[in-house]
Amino acid sequence: MSDKPLVLCIDDEQNILDLLTFNLNAAGFDTATATDGASGLASAANSGPSLILLDLMLPDMEGTEVCKKLKASSLTASIPIIMLTAKDSEVDKILGLELGADDYITKPFSVKELIARIKALLRRAAPPANDGSVKIGPLTIDSANYEAFRNGEKLHLTLKEFELLKLLAQNPGKVLTRDFLLDRIWGYEFYGETRTVDVHIRHIRQKLGEDAYLVETIRGVGYKMIRV
Repeated sequence: MSDKPLVLCIDDEQNILDLLTFNLNAAGFDTATATDGASGLASAANSGPSLILLDLMLPDMEGTEVCKKLKASSLTASIPIIMLTAKDSEVDKILGLELGADDYITKPFSVKELIARIKALLRRAAPPANDGSVKIGPLTIDSANYEAFRNGEKLHLTLKEFELLKLLAQNPGKVLTRDFLLDRIWGYEFYGETRTVDVHIRHIRQKLGEDAYLVETIRGVGYKMIRV
């Protein structure tokens, strides 16, 4: 069994799949491909890829629907997803993020940039060594295992949601600007701009339920985790 990271590419354009397969293999990745949503979902569940490249326009269902199904399954919910699409409107970007995608790149794209983004996501997905837990009130952030708990119950967070919550919890009482959060969590200039952070914070609050008050909005600046 290969120890290379496996990237699942879901796209109905064979030339795109060929381009991705060639360049990803050259960059040290294993690849699997699917040309429609149904086979992509099956492949994701069966092969357990390290990351998924997902086209927005597929013949049998929208990529957004595939993304939604991936995030709803315990087998695939934690797999980072990069949306790959010809659409470039803010609405499309935000919709993909709302459904749990970790990143977004539009066609035509730079293969070098795409591979850099893949590597950045996979670095963040790898559990850090000797990184302890953080407790804030009812929250426990287990950095070593990339898990977060509220009153002992596991929170089902995406990679980016976990990273944001961890960063806020590690800096209680400190205001973190949207630009700072973008730079630290995404690691490059993200074209979704600061709205990206707002979308992920909203998801975190929804999952925190009655403890959503722990993440405070500082209007026009950013967010902070309150001290409890």
